[in-house]
Amino acid sequence: MLLSSKRLVKWAVLLLWIAIVAVAVPFAGKLPDVVKAESAAELPRGAQSTEVEKLTDRFRDGKQAPAVIVYARTTGVTPADRTEAGADRRALAALAAGTVDPPQPSRDGQALLLTVPLHDDDDLADNAEKVRDIVTGHVPRGLQVKVTGPAGAALDSGDAFRKVDKPLLLVTVVLVAAVLLLTYRSPVLWLLPLVSAAVSLQLSTAVVYLLGRYADLYVADGMSTILDALVFGITTDYALLLLARYREELRRHEDRHRAMAVALRRAAAPVTASAATVCLGLLCLLAARMGFNYALGPVGAIGVAGGLVVAMTLLPALLVVLGRWVFWPRIPRFGDAPPSRGGVWDRVGRRVAARPRLVWTLGAAVLAALAAGCLGVHTGLDRAHFLTTTPNSVKGERIAAAHYPGDESRPLQVIGRKPVDLRGLPGIARTGTPETSADGRLTRTAVVLTDPPDGDAAQRTVERIRHARPDALVGAGAASELDLADAQAHDRRVVIPLILAVVLLVLTALLRALVAPLLVIATVVASYFAALGASWLLFRYAFGFPALDVQVALMGFLFMVALGVDYNLFLVSRIREEAARAGHRAGVLRGLGVTGGVISAAGLVLASTFGVLGVMPVTMFVEIGVLVSLGVLLDTFLVRSVIVPALALDAGPRFWWPGAAPGTGHRARP
Repeated sequence: MLLSSKRLVKWAVLLLWIAIVAVAVPFAGKLPDVVKAESAAELPRGAQSTEVEKLTDRFRDGKQAPAVIVYARTTGVTPADRTEAGADRRALAALAAGTVDPPQPSRDGQALLLTVPLHDDDDLADNAEKVRDIVTGHVPRGLQVKVTGPAGAALDSGDAFRKVDKPLLLVTVVLVAAVLLLTYRSPVLWLLPLVSAAVSLQLSTAVVYLLGRYADLYVADGMSTILDALVFGITTDYALLLLARYREELRRHEDRHRAMAVALRRAAAPVTASAATVCLGLLCLLAARMGFNYALGPVGAIGVAGGLVVAMTLLPALLVVLGRWVFWPRIPRFGDAPPSRGGVWDRVGRRVAARPRLVWTLGAAVLAALAAGCLGVHTGLDRAHFLTTTPNSVKGERIAAAHYPGDESRPLQVIGRKPVDLRGLPGIARTGTPETSADGRLTRTAVVLTDPPDGDAAQRTVERIRHARPDALVGAGAASELDLADAQAHDRRVVIPLILAVVLLVLTALLRALVAPLLVIATVVASYFAALGASWLLFRYAFGFPALDVQVALMGFLFMVALGVDYNLFLVSRIREEAARAGHRAGVLRGLGVTGGVISAAGLVLASTFGVLGVMPVTMFVEIGVLVSLGVLLDTFLVRSVIVPALALDAGPRFWWPGAAPGTGHRARP
């Protein structure tokens, strides 16, 4: 009776998941409805530029993101050009959030500048697209027309994501399927990790939507791209680890239900610890100031938790329902001998064991050589390189800069109790007419600088204004660029140590040791810097990128350390289990031998899912994808397979200090 009730559990789990998916899919499809697409959404928390954005609601025209239309003709604008710009002005009045002033002619007579105020809200990109459609509908021959300013940048960004979101997910599925087919060489088994990943993605996306809709969870633009890669990669990894353990237990147990119960019990600790490591590492981003960084923490943690729940409940139920035949043609039978020794990872282990100190020293030298590339890293992409191709908004900025003093498309906004007096301060081209808030308590003044807002000179001008007028708030334009750079520097100083502390605590608790966690973390950090150095050389000399985006260093560190520790955690926890049976040295070699194949496949899957980001037209995502993919491959095939086993063998039982060495019952000596 008890056995019968246990066998019914799998059907109950399947029915429950069918119900969950039926409810989740409609909500998952609504995720774009809660994305905060306005330009102010990603500004740093507590920065002056953010406070300026908040105060704009007190002015009659509210939050705005101007669409700046540049008309240019090298031989000089014609009466027909002026007529066209005037017609555009009248047509755009219906979209504008305020008054559309007449086109402003340049001093050289070769350009016109039309500024259309748009509401800075979730419809910004859509309204900017309507502006573009209107102004490019009937362009006189020989006249250049570009949409720039904050609205133009939002339009370029929206275009980039719309073009690749669905194809990117399709490419991810195809790559993961290819790796799984090569791993299992089975016509059916490869589908189960993909089904698990698809279900966890729907579940996670639905939860993110519901929290965004009803709990004010901040969902940043582009977040779904990261969520897709993270959920697909990590769910498939957990599925691969459970499948490997289940295959082992099917050879030891005649009843597949019993085999699954044992596999779950033995896989639960490392898989749960892995999920906890990644979730807690992501939640460290709640200490970040940058809007995107802060948003990624809870959203990413939801995705990882979804992957864990699916891999530990739905996948086991599917495997037990389908039975042993799902492994065809290599079906594990009860009583079958374990795979014979002499596989690739057994051979690697024997060679590492011959001279472990030499092996890890040479491995460390390889990582150090790659890490040397970090010495030439430049950070801070300008707007011209936000996309992998030059966007129209940047082309428009360049045209405007050639015909108008300063940066007319992105002026500073200075808000204070009274109009600001900036006379005598260098770097200022002109100041606009002060505007009074609806309640009459504040004034806002537009300030056009002589230098482009992305440059150091403009940011120094912002610092001078803030120093000279501490009673006012300076935002927008170059002030936003300065605050973003300061926030990223803060996030690196604060979040990276938090991530390392969290990972160390989780590893220490799981392994009941201190030396092993410290060595593992040291190797993962070394592989991060090696991947960063190698990636920078690729970005600089193969991709032609002039710098790293300011978010790449932190995002890369988070994903590589939190995810890279996973594979080492799976390896070292299995080494501990095997060492308890056969002693430390044999445990290291056996642990490497039995986990080598599955962890290598998992690493390839994760590298593939992040590598797909390399086809994005957004430079930041390309850099994150390449960096994490390289780091995962280094960690999988060098750090985890060679350096960590060599360190464990060289350290001997001291690897487990201050806990007891497995299988001895005696405390390891330091």
